[in-house]
Amino acid sequence: MRRPFLTCVAALALLLTGCTTGSEGPDDGVVRLRFQSLAWQKESVDANRELVEEWNAGHPGIQVEYVQGSWDSVHDQLLTSFEGGEAPDLIHDASDDLADFAYGGDLADLRPLLSARLRADIPARSWQTTTFGEGVYGVPFLQEPRVLIANRKILESSGVRVPTPEKPWSWTEFRQIAQDLTRSMGPGRYAVAWPLKEPVSVSLNLGLSAGGQLFHREADGRVTVRFTEADAVVPGTVHDQVVTDRTAPRTTLGSGGSDTLPGLFAGKYAMVPLGFAYRQQIVQQAPKGFEWTVLPAPAGSAGLTQGVSPQTLSIAESSPHKKEAAAFLDFFLRPANMARLARGDWMLPTGTAALADPSLHTARDGWATGAAVAERLSPAPAQSVRGYPEWKDKVATPAFQEYYSGAIDTAELRRRLVEDGNRVLARYQRK
Repeated sequence: MRRPFLTCVAALALLLTGCTTGSEGPDDGVVRLRFQSLAWQKESVDANRELVEEWNAGHPGIQVEYVQGSWDSVHDQLLTSFEGGEAPDLIHDASDDLADFAYGGDLADLRPLLSARLRADIPARSWQTTTFGEGVYGVPFLQEPRVLIANRKILESSGVRVPTPEKPWSWTEFRQIAQDLTRSMGPGRYAVAWPLKEPVSVSLNLGLSAGGQLFHREADGRVTVRFTEADAVVPGTVHDQVVTDRTAPRTTLGSGGSDTLPGLFAGKYAMVPLGFAYRQQIVQQAPKGFEWTVLPAPAGSAGLTQGVSPQTLSIAESSPHKKEAAAFLDFFLRPANMARLARGDWMLPTGTAALADPSLHTARDGWATGAAVAERLSPAPAQSVRGYPEWKDKVATPAFQEYYSGAIDTAELRRRLVEDGNRVLARYQRK
């Protein structure tokens, strides 16, 4: 899930809009709801605003105010608004940010509020991402697989086998392909560039394809970290490409996805693993004549499975108008509207009916490749792990960064993730 750089304008908008209470307004009998959206790309913002306007035009008794939020500050902003009793009625977020708010009683349990249509349309595996304990605290509606964006000319001229969703590369084959590509490209060029500014989610989510789980729920209900051979497949591949094979540069390890695009356009890298939504930036920024293609991520023993943390829509527990908020969500996430939101954000919808939209299965801009892997998307491994943010920031991020750069070996990576990591998680699970 990409979270763009916080601009001063977005920060100011949050400051100005985050301080008003959710349902204040004239005493005219009209229900007023505040919807805080994190849409940021123009197409996405336009789609969100248009749907709010369409709802308001057809429901004069229930009016929704669009409030612009920001991915960069949403957690702290929501925490402050919940504590101050000023939370928006409708909340746009990501499933991996919901656990603390759900367990803390800040979000409404949606089970008695959602329509049967919406519950049935979204697969159970997606609902798992927003289920905490016995309750459901968000509607997962957009998801973003990780794919390989490749320079078509380099790939085709090299003669390597081009993968498809039906016959993807294995992780072993991916390593070999990278060696072949790097040799054919010449000095100073690399088969793959790994932008790993945030290495943890990439490592864990792609690790599911090799059968990795990392987090395990024990018989007593506690969650512990175990780093198995399956968990080592994806990190080991990245490490070997950077340190041993020299088919991926060290210089991009601290980069964000956007930072690697100029190198991709210039032919310095043949492939970059990126979130599906980065295709929009490529369309907008690629130089004239640049030919690119979307390939599925490599597959392991679990095939094309990978973890995702979908974008979500929740209702604040403090909202006095939960039923009206749920009615708006049902409208907002009708199949045609969900497909519209997905196109605006260059992502994939979770809803079965929306995903069947022909516009999401065209070969143009790689939509068909994404749609083909959509059914293999599963909840991110850390989805419901309490203490995950601290584990990620204090233990996993520095450990993976040092491992990928070659500063530590696999044994030390395992020790840090398991021993140091379990000490962190234990503090959140004391009974």
